[in-house]
Amino acid sequence: MASQRLYISGIVQGVGFRPFVYQLAGRHDLKGEVANTSSGVRIHVEGTPENIALFRREIEAAPPPLAVITEIRTAPAAPAGFRDFSIVPSTETSLARTLISPDTAVCDDCLREMFDPDDRRYRYPFINCTNCGPRYTIIEDIPYDRAKTSMAAFAMCPDCRAEYDHPANRRFHAQPNACPVCGPRAALLNNTGGPMAVEDPMAAAAALLKDGKILAVKGLGGFHLSVDAENEEAVARLRGRKRREEKPFALMASDLDAVRRFARIRPEETETLSSPRRPIVLIEKGTGRGLAPGVAPGNRYFGVMLPYTPIHHLLFDTGAVRFTALVMTSGNISDEPIAIDNEEALHRLSGIADAFLVHDRDIYLRTDDAIVRHAAGGLRLIRRSRGYAPTPVFLHRPLPQVLACGASLKNTVCLTRDSHAFLSQHIGDVENLETYRFLEVTVRHLERILNITPEIVAHDAHPDYLSTRYARMRAEGKKIAVQHHHAHIAAGMAENGLEGPVIGLAFDGTGYGTDDAVWGGEVLIAEYRTFRRAAHLAYTPMPGGDAAVREPWRMALAYLHGAFGEGLRDLGLPMLQNLDETRVQTILAMVKQGINAPPTSSLGRLFDGMAAILDIRRTVSFEGQAAMALEMAADPAEAGHYDFSWSSGDIRQIQVSPIVMGAVRDRLSGVSPAVISRKFHNTLIRLFTRLCSEIRRDTGLPRVVMSGGAFQNGILLDGLTRALTREGFAVFSHSRVPTNDGGLSLGQAMVAAALA
Repeated sequence: MASQRLYISGIVQGVGFRPFVYQLAGRHDLKGEVANTSSGVRIHVEGTPENIALFRREIEAAPPPLAVITEIRTAPAAPAGFRDFSIVPSTETSLARTLISPDTAVCDDCLREMFDPDDRRYRYPFINCTNCGPRYTIIEDIPYDRAKTSMAAFAMCPDCRAEYDHPANRRFHAQPNACPVCGPRAALLNNTGGPMAVEDPMAAAAALLKDGKILAVKGLGGFHLSVDAENEEAVARLRGRKRREEKPFALMASDLDAVRRFARIRPEETETLSSPRRPIVLIEKGTGRGLAPGVAPGNRYFGVMLPYTPIHHLLFDTGAVRFTALVMTSGNISDEPIAIDNEEALHRLSGIADAFLVHDRDIYLRTDDAIVRHAAGGLRLIRRSRGYAPTPVFLHRPLPQVLACGASLKNTVCLTRDSHAFLSQHIGDVENLETYRFLEVTVRHLERILNITPEIVAHDAHPDYLSTRYARMRAEGKKIAVQHHHAHIAAGMAENGLEGPVIGLAFDGTGYGTDDAVWGGEVLIAEYRTFRRAAHLAYTPMPGGDAAVREPWRMALAYLHGAFGEGLRDLGLPMLQNLDETRVQTILAMVKQGINAPPTSSLGRLFDGMAAILDIRRTVSFEGQAAMALEMAADPAEAGHYDFSWSSGDIRQIQVSPIVMGAVRDRLSGVSPAVISRKFHNTLIRLFTRLCSEIRRDTGLPRVVMSGGAFQNGILLDGLTRALTREGFAVFSHSRVPTNDGGLSLGQAMVAAALA
């Protein structure tokens, strides 16, 4: 007989790992015990050496569906004379190293039970088991036991306790286990918080939606605001109350067949929609049954997800009421964090929602829906949140304990420990007190549940970002500022397991440069410790600073003046004809005199300016709208391009005037904006491919890393990937963290660790 201990690290708590081990030990005739610890799972087994070896191999080869094993350590153990195999109470160690499971969609087994009239959980909106349900959003501390979750307030009834205690049951040690007798309950409230006298809150809520009402729905990570997606009047009313002018709304459809009524689903999108993570997937609009035009105006795509909580499934299955799709947008006023508490939701959303579908299970940490798209041959994360966080990015080498505080827009934070980088869920644009407080809460929560005390605190080099101020106000940790675009490339290197140097293409809208200019069209030679500029877009004045982001016509005037000087007035461009002359004079004076017009090398601003020159978008109501519209307008059949050039020297300056002049000539010749847009995209692809080839001749560097918000543009990402690959480059981009600023904190952590 042999006796052995196994120490298993990874996502191994809250995913049915101990029941799996218990049953596996029985099949291999092993005695012993298994326990959760703050470091993962500890197993002590006794049996024949052959059976123990089989047991270990099977754990590694076929763990539970939601488990992720990162390490299995074994050690000989003194025989304890076990008579059976048991699950013993959790133990805590001095250093917590367990990984927390993300929240996952309700599984098919639970759904079958929920819709079975003979099951005791028939139509129970909080059904779950070890394979599904809430995790990250209900955890207060570790080890992951019921007493340290928001389910501690609900004592299990005898039936639930029997399931919880029975090793053969699917709910064996399922911490959120509950039923209608002992678990959370749902209620329907009016918009003043008064209970509505209804027999079935789900059916009554669905009836309100069908009647055109706006419903606030409490989910896993916070509240949604919902309306019938076929009801244009309801959609418009939601836009007005939420103060969301044109940004697309997310949709939820009951199943894949429903999605096919209004969208074209590719096989890879079908798989992502149906995965346990249940993200919002960007899918091309179809030509079939249409939804309200106001759902996603001026966009070729819908953002679609399938139901992921029992409450969602019940809203779509109430018998008399049916929906093609429901709008399910974040439960907030634009630019604020989503509401998670019932009282908070009533206070903040009563001016928007006509009724509230709530429940009494607390949410400990707000978590928005994740957003993804398939582009350039892979899955690309736009917003990494519910279903993905806090699963770590596994690094190619260990780091000290670092807190990276992210940027200002699309903020996430990152904490590192050993070879794990834990990115938070989406925090948002840290531009107001509410989001700043959310950042603080998220950092404290992750530090606690991961038991990380940062030695280093990284932040963006911009001195006025609230995330920078938060970093500098912390008492502990060495503070290290990281240049924005260096962090982008470092994030791309980290998730692809690269060491430098590499050629880095860092393209976005705004980043604080080392010369106080606004960067964003950067070609870098980068490694973690250092970087240098190899090339950048030539500086163009940004009249009005941030106002130029909201009003792309300002950038159009700046680019036109750079290309044509005073002759721009004689061009006769349509976009110039309807502008207020006084405002035009003012903006041109700012451009010529450099007054309140910081220089920018931003590719994002060039996209904005081109969209305005083509009269596609003169103003925007959300960040990136003009660039998105320019991409949407592009004719996929066009293969032409415009002239381009750059200066020689250590730092090449890419001249934008030839591109602008070519586009204007086409516009004045009657060429369609669709053709011009595609020629503009083709020009950028050809330009940066040739530039990278020239830099390779000078440096010998064969690898290109692409990062920054501009690579959310599918034409640019796919085109550059293909073109650079044809030229023999090894090309790397993002698939595990967002290419936008949502992935920036990972790069900050890598750079700060290298500099410390």
